[in-house]
Amino acid sequence: MTMKLFLLLFVLLSFISCQKTDISKLKILDTGSVKPMPEEWIDKDTGHKVVHVIPGEGTNRSFYFHNYPFVPADSNNNEKMIFYRKVNDGNQLFSVDLKTKKIDQLTNRDRVRGEIVGKESRKVFYQAGDSVFSTGIENHDTKLIYVFPEDIIGSITTLNADETLLAGALITKEEAEILRNFPRKEDFFDRVYEAKLLRSLFTINVNTGEFKKFYSEKAWLNHVQFSPTDPELLMFCHEGPWHKLDRIWTLNINGGEPRLMHVRNVYREIAGHEFFSPDGKNIWYDLQIPRGETFYLASVNVETGTHSKYGLTRNEWSIHFNISPDRKLFAGDGGDSSQVAKAKDGMWLYLFKISGDSLKSEKLVNMKHHDYDLEPNVHFSPDVKWIIFRANFEGNSDIYAVEIKKTEI
Repeated sequence: MTMKLFLLLFVLLSFISCQKTDISKLKILDTGSVKPMPEEWIDKDTGHKVVHVIPGEGTNRSFYFHNYPFVPADSNNNEKMIFYRKVNDGNQLFSVDLKTKKIDQLTNRDRVRGEIVGKESRKVFYQAGDSVFSTGIENHDTKLIYVFPEDIIGSITTLNADETLLAGALITKEEAEILRNFPRKEDFFDRVYEAKLLRSLFTINVNTGEFKKFYSEKAWLNHVQFSPTDPELLMFCHEGPWHKLDRIWTLNINGGEPRLMHVRNVYREIAGHEFFSPDGKNIWYDLQIPRGETFYLASVNVETGTHSKYGLTRNEWSIHFNISPDRKLFAGDGGDSSQVAKAKDGMWLYLFKISGDSLKSEKLVNMKHHDYDLEPNVHFSPDVKWIIFRANFEGNSDIYAVEIKKTEI
């Protein structure tokens, strides 16, 4: 063996040895059993590594499960994730560099809401009161896009595939009054559904500020999502008790009639918490036939209407599911016994793979110390190595990531 080759082998073995030493220093812990948890640890029940995504102290919240939070790396910037942090009495949008963990505050306005990222334009789109803005994620350049008139109550929720249009829903003053008088979900949910008040869907052009109302119905129109690939295709739901309604619909924003994407055939059958696949070809959703008895993760092709469904157990049912960027894996955030599945052992984060007509699961994090009033809302990292989620097992809301590959110690 030459001296050069010997030295190279020595460096490689030393590197591997250091890696093992670092891993061996990780504590194997019951997740949420100590406060605070260390910056990273091994979940003792699953063998998977869990890390804090956001450094330091703070009350942080990752995005809702179908709102994409990531901005890709480019020649000047690392990959980033957008999140909310509580600042004084309100929430502000921040970015975190996923390589260096440096955080950067993007907004500083009252009543900021909206979880919309333009990954091509590298901007966040949000609403502060009645005003709609965009802000550059790196340069912080901020533009006022639109101000809702005093007699129009609207909220933006989604950005189309070519990043030219925002969309959302308008509500009536009567509905706003219900929400104001009954702020808790269990108090307003049935009231808003039963009221059958007019809601309208709208778009706002991000470059010109042009506002366009294009569809109205006396129903609770909600969960408005643009297709990730077709800039004219919008998905929305009829909100309310799922067993009483046909929930999932699509609509071309430039004309045509809404299309029902799942027809219920069984009494108390439910379908919901819908989301697009990354290629825009399918809509995935939680399917129960009937409610609370038999559980599936189902999909429908947006062009052909072809349906597929994959069974899972009561304990594996999750409040929200999500799909990996390569469309090979799924994740679920589990649920406690108060949820629709009434699961006795459902407080886990799950990884799923399709196996025949079912899903095969692997437990990633034991969530028994988490209060499910805060929904974890799982996201795959763009490199499909981590699943990012929010949790409160340390006492306040924070953002974590669990490594998909089990740690070898």
